[in-house]
Amino acid sequence: MIVTTAQLFKHAYGKYAVGAYNINNAEQAMGLFRGAIESQAPFIIQISKGARAYTDKRMLEAIIRAAGDIFPEAIFAVHLDHGDEQTCYECIDSGFFSSVMIDASHDPFDKNAEISKRVVDRAHAKGISVEAELGMLGGVEEDIQVDEGHAMLTNPAEAEEFVKRTGCDSLACAIGTSHGAFKFKGKQSLHFNVLEQIKAKLPGFPLVMHGSSSVPQDEVARINAAGGTIAGSMGVDPNEYLPAAKLGVTKVNIDTDGRLVWTRVHREFFRDKPSEFDFRPPGKIFIAEYAKFIASRNHLLGSAGQLSDLRASLGK
Repeated sequence: MIVTTAQLFKHAYGKYAVGAYNINNAEQAMGLFRGAIESQAPFIIQISKGARAYTDKRMLEAIIRAAGDIFPEAIFAVHLDHGDEQTCYECIDSGFFSSVMIDASHDPFDKNAEISKRVVDRAHAKGISVEAELGMLGGVEEDIQVDEGHAMLTNPAEAEEFVKRTGCDSLACAIGTSHGAFKFKGKQSLHFNVLEQIKAKLPGFPLVMHGSSSVPQDEVARINAAGGTIAGSMGVDPNEYLPAAKLGVTKVNIDTDGRLVWTRVHREFFRDKPSEFDFRPPGKIFIAEYAKFIASRNHLLGSAGQLSDLRASLGK
């Protein structure tokens, strides 16, 4: 059942974070839904601009609708991840999305606020929530690339002003995470002090954490043992998800980890079975492994076991 992002946030705020998982194909969708049902957790499906162009935006939407029919007990929202202004408008007008993210964080504060406000006005007219971003994460995600020298933590005072000027419904904050598989050099924690200051400025307001994959080192090691050459990768400590949720982080974006699971499964399968050419056997393994991964992350987010209480609060 597709619900609004606002409904998920209202139930989760201060108690747990909703996992927001990017998908690109049927196998990811099946694994995501299975893992969410196994862990009895609500979730957010994220569709990026790149994912919409991978096959065709209509194909991906059809897959999600079909998954919703196959798993009628699932409760989820559909969200545009890292949209530019035009893509936001397309998704708002499609009637399919629960929420959109306008990412103008690379622009100066005033221009970012101006663009975000236009998207908010268009979305709110149709009952759709808007996530905006302030501060810039380092790293690489699809066509987004910010070198570490230009990454900036979110200024708490600016966050308060930005929300007032734009009317956005949630705010993606830069609190030390980074996009991609190479987030940190050495051991680094989230900047909880910055998060606490933002929460003090915006009490009760949903915050979003991007670039939150944990980049499991066992996955990386297995990929490399099967012929990969991923070196120096480092992610977010998943044990910090729930403490962040208690400070207002209501949505946690996880994308890279799913790609690592896919890569590990397929590299190992074709290494061990070099004469195979049928893509369905490794696809089935991936669905099961991805479901297991999703369930594990939902437990760390605190969203596992929340489905029945959420359904009751929705009157469903």
